[in-house]
Amino acid sequence: MPEVYRTRSPEETRALGEALARKLVPGDLLLLYGDLGSGKTTFVQGLARGLGVPEEVYVVSPSFSLVNEYPGRIPLFHVDLYRLGPEEVEELGLYEMLSRGVMVVEWAERLGEGWSPRYRIHFTYLSEEEREIRIERA
Repeated sequence: MPEVYRTRSPEETRALGEALARKLVPGDLLLLYGDLGSGKTTFVQGLARGLGVPEEVYVVSPSFSLVNEYPGRIPLFHVDLYRLGPEEVEELGLYEMLSRGVMVVEWAERLGEGWSPRYRIHFTYLSEEEREIRIERA
């Protein structure tokens, strides 16, 4: 049964990500689904803090770099597949990264088959400040 949350600010979205991060272990995969502006990257900022990424490290969407790695008590690999097709995804070496830390994937519908996520997280834009976040344990 999915857990459904409503956040009413970016700070609340980050806090939800930070709380979830405390449950994560190396090898965990989180798949994120939602439109542009639905809160995915804001949520990942919270995950980063919960995984011990230092405050001075700015967490941004890897839209152009495709993968950002952040150091923490558990390394965080932040992947953005928005601009890629399935054949290009295979060339990124994601399996190797996943073995070294926690991986969170934005635009996960482009990932393809054969992955075993710990969580599938769906983001819905409700208003300028409000988001619905549905967390499904896979």
